Amino acid sequence: MNPPRADRRAGCRQLLLIASLFFVPLLAASWLYLASDWRPSVGVAHGELLDPPRPLPATPLRLPDDSTAPADALRSGWSLVYVVNDACGKTCRGALADMRQARLALDKDAVRVKRILLHAGACCEAGFGADEPDLQVLAASGPAGSALRAMFPPSANDESGIYIVDPHGNLMMGYAPTGAARGMLKDLERLLRLSTIG
Repeated sequence: MNPPRADRRAGCRQLLLIASLFFVPLLAASWLYLASDWRPSVGVAHGELLDPPRPLPATPLRLPDDSTAPADALRSGWSLVYVVNDACGKTCRGALADMRQARLALDKDAVRVKRILLHAGACCEAGFGADEPDLQVLAASGPAGSALRAMFPPSANDESGIYIVDPHGNLMMGYAPTGAARGMLKDLERLLRLSTIG
């Protein structure tokens, strides 16, 4: 026995309503992604995401004792990098402290992250960084070094910032030179949780 026509219409309406609950959000999301310029105003990253990431050129770097740094100095693991062209002054030392705090707060994942001070070759006095065994002080001098340092964009007031470099040598994120430890830590925790490399 067939149901009455009114019951069939009601059943069709209910089926269409249930189907619309699934398909309307999908159509709206597709339209926002493909046909609209709208993007969420707030992202989950605390630093400035460099999109696309910048692959850093392989550049010979020097250690403080004037020996050659390993070729993969910027590629073996995740790196927090601060770039300075001249002396490491108050802002630079504050940035190094923020980097140290963020790295130490990673606890067991701290071994996956290096701290690097990248300088022009005449920045630091003898023995600089000796009291910080986890800090790598690397000189990038000459035309190749200048080209490498130019890959790191300046932050506000033309000061260097703090940067995250991934294990493939891609410059990914940048932070202000001071006061960035908390946001940097949150971003690093997320990156290391999601990453299977480094």
